[in-house]
Amino acid sequence: MLKTGVILIRWMLIILLLTACGRQQWNSPYTTADAEKNVLYSVFSERPKHLDPVQSYSSNEIQFTAQIYEPPLQYHYLKRPFTLIPAIARAVPVAQYFDENDQLLPNNANVDRIAYSVYEISIEPGVLFQPHPAFAHDMNGDWLYHRLSREQLKKIFVLSDFEQTGTRELLADDYVYQIKRLAHPKLHSPIYGLMADYIVGLKAYAETLKVAEQQLPKDEIFLDLRKYALDGVEVIDKYTYRIRIKGKYPQFLYWLAMPFFAPIPWEADRFYSQKGLIEKNITLDWYPVGTGPYMLIENNPNLRMVLERNPNFRDEFYPHEGMPDDTERRLLIDAGKKLPFIDKVVFSREKESIPRWNKFLQGYYDASGIGSDSFDQAVQMVGQGEAAITDEMAAQGIRLETTVAASTYYMGFNMLDPVVGGGNDPRTQESARKLRQAISIAVDYEEYISIFANGRGIPAHSPISPGIAGYRDGKEGMNSVVYEWVNEQPQRKSLQKAKDLLKQAGYPNGIDQRTGMPLILYFDVTARSADDRSKLDWMRKQFQKLNIQLVVRSTDYNRFQDKIRKGNAQIFEWGWNADYPDPENFLFLLYGPQRKVGSSGENAVNYDNESYNLLFDRMKNMENGEERQSIIDEMVSILQYDAPWLWGYHPKDYALYHAWYQNVKPNRISNNSLKYFKIDAGLRAQKQREWNEPIVWPALLILLVLLAGFIPAIVAYLRYEYRVASKNAAA
Repeated sequence: MLKTGVILIRWMLIILLLTACGRQQWNSPYTTADAEKNVLYSVFSERPKHLDPVQSYSSNEIQFTAQIYEPPLQYHYLKRPFTLIPAIARAVPVAQYFDENDQLLPNNANVDRIAYSVYEISIEPGVLFQPHPAFAHDMNGDWLYHRLSREQLKKIFVLSDFEQTGTRELLADDYVYQIKRLAHPKLHSPIYGLMADYIVGLKAYAETLKVAEQQLPKDEIFLDLRKYALDGVEVIDKYTYRIRIKGKYPQFLYWLAMPFFAPIPWEADRFYSQKGLIEKNITLDWYPVGTGPYMLIENNPNLRMVLERNPNFRDEFYPHEGMPDDTERRLLIDAGKKLPFIDKVVFSREKESIPRWNKFLQGYYDASGIGSDSFDQAVQMVGQGEAAITDEMAAQGIRLETTVAASTYYMGFNMLDPVVGGGNDPRTQESARKLRQAISIAVDYEEYISIFANGRGIPAHSPISPGIAGYRDGKEGMNSVVYEWVNEQPQRKSLQKAKDLLKQAGYPNGIDQRTGMPLILYFDVTARSADDRSKLDWMRKQFQKLNIQLVVRSTDYNRFQDKIRKGNAQIFEWGWNADYPDPENFLFLLYGPQRKVGSSGENAVNYDNESYNLLFDRMKNMENGEERQSIIDEMVSILQYDAPWLWGYHPKDYALYHAWYQNVKPNRISNNSLKYFKIDAGLRAQKQREWNEPIVWPALLILLVLLAGFIPAIVAYLRYEYRVASKNAAA
């Protein structure tokens, strides 16, 4: 018992010492070494599948790739509407137009006369790639790691295991090399189909590479694209290259601001094309190589991913001008200062919303979205339905940033599926169309937005989001298949109308007339959290209105992508963030030649309507105006009737930022924003200490009570020891 009492005393001393020592919070998820450092802490929920810019096309991937790779153009960070400016390019290229005889045409030439558009791009000299073992040489100037032996590979498990790194200057060749990679037979770029229709010779180049790959030696993986010329892309000099486009395609400039057109050095391609590295998952898809402000130094997508400042990053500076209210919002206080401001960005994987939200409130995440369960705690509606931060959040210095996203969320019907798509038979196609129309009426997205998005969205009537040319509001833009115009606003048609359509489709009261069995449909999702489960329960009830049984098939995002790519899903939920601010970037999602199955495009539902395709071909390369708007209206009308999507809604983005997180102007078009952000690490550390002060008195009180219970026993023991000692002394 005396021993137990001593242990209790020791624990009391330990608690007192821990309370008094150090500045690190007990509940901090980060190491003491990073405390008060210039680090941004963010989160991700799903591991990115592709970090190779030729394949990456998902929003959870571009948050990394856009910070690492630098295409020739970028968007001005502060100006709205979005404005293209140079990134690595010396200037935004101006298209030159040529006829079939290669004669230069005036800029205002009729589209029908334009056979080719030529973009000549000059890049800044002196730009360096990030440090990387692909560029490392030995004393004799030979490549250190381009042909690794088995002995060398035994010591390599991650990229950082390579002892030597190197760099070199960025050249026009590197941009051309990446464009060639769009046609690589093993890479399956999601934009190859689209670009093959525009970049002169790209389709033929894919065939050339396919033959070349078949002729490689048995043990060789590396296909050196420098050996094969691409007709439509040529290097003019060390810092200049030229791209030839079929016809007129004004939107091509927007593509030059995306990682698809960022440079890839041949050395990296050669380095990563080693079988031993591929077996260890050391690939360009896992470890990018770029010239951007950050480089990926840790890739553990089950735990965390870390970006660190690229020591070779060029001189780039914060913009001097923006919109009229940017000065008032303190978005220009760093004008002219060198970028980036943050040294390191730590992305932690958080699958559940509750721990993510709690860590934000504790100051351990610098920003947070707002889930339905925390909306009332964070946001209050004031004035004319405007959103504002709650007093509780404001007292912590947290601010709310809102923006209308150039995005759309939709439920897709796989048009290759015999039930919801209809196959090739006109009769089954008509049945499937009426089924899709019935479901579109029954699924009440107004209710969904109210319950699950807290009103943060606009019901969609077409793929095009608000703020994008071609979007129609009011009665002109209403989907007349799903809505009626009542009291100067769209009103969803009655459930009886949906049931009538279902009966016409051959499923009266949800019963398949051919089999006499209930209609069962399958819904593929990536749902995991409690929030997701409640949404799925709601969705089942929407289908149950028509007596349709909805079976949910949940999987992770990567497997979900595989299902979509192979056309194995029946119904699914997905979304699209605009790559660039043009209606073509939404309407191409339903363009037949962009089908996911067979073309690896972005038409995930594999919709293919000949009339729509012809209209898209006319619309895609037109300048905005009345004629283009008229064609868009006709295209949207076709889509509304065919209902390949259940149109869902266009979201409004709400996000919370702590007071120490500065220079934030949210948007979903310009993705290379990390370099502009700034962190006041001292203020963050101070607030973390204030908000996470350990409360130790209950533990001390319990220990004191326990210790008090041992005091009589300790006193009795000491008396016993004293008597024994006295007897021994007397003896």
